[in-house]
Formats: sequence, C-alpha cells, structure tokens
Amino acid sequence: QVQLQESGGDLVQPGGSLRLSCAASGFTQDYFAIGWFRQLPGKEREGVICISSSGDMTYYADSVKGRFTISRDSAKNTVYLQMNSLKPEDTALYYCATELDLYCSGSMNYRGKGTLVTVSP
Repeated sequence: QVQLQESGGDLVQPGGSLRLSCAASGFTQDYFAIGWFRQLPGKEREGVICISSSGDMTYYADSVKGRFTISRDSAKNTVYLQMNSLKPEDTALYYCATELDLYCSGSMNYRGKGTLVTVSP
C-alpha cells in the first residue's frame, strides 16, 4: 500500500528556515518522481518542486527558486523539502505526492495528509 507521511511543519518567523520530511512506505521512493505541493483553504493547490527518479529537480513555482530545495535519503526512504528565507506568502498546507512514475508531472495523485507551515512575525 502506497503511503506518504509528511512532518516538520511549524510556525516560523519571516526569513526563517524549515525542513519538511516525506516518509514513504509501501514503495521505494528512489525509483519514482516525488513532488511537493501546497494549498490554502479555498484555493487551488500549487506545485512547489519535484525530484525525478534520476534526481533532476523541477521547480513548479518561480517564487521558491533560490530558496527551496528538494533531496532524498535512500536509507530512510524519505524525501525532504528544505525551505529557506521563508515569507508569509509561503504559509500553506504542504504535502508530498507521487504518481509512481519516473518523471515529474503536475498530476500526482498518491499524496499524504500534509503538514502545516505558517510564516508569521
């Protein structure tokens, strides 16, 4: 059974950093593209960043370029989202997702429940 569980969300001040974790189970995340998305209540979900099976990064949101990076730990079967220089507009529910495909896409339907990031003074 494919499962994804996010953690690491918190309240942080503008300019601060957070690292979110996405623990995979039921499959080996190394073999597939994993994406991070974010969503606010009543709004469309927004793609943030993705890592392909070969390790290539794709940024879905221009607003996070230079601030967010994605990485994976094979031993822990976990994907990370490192977020630096956080801004209030980064506030959202963040979740990871996969389509069990090799390449990144905007359609990733296996997803976790998410972890809340709040950026506020």
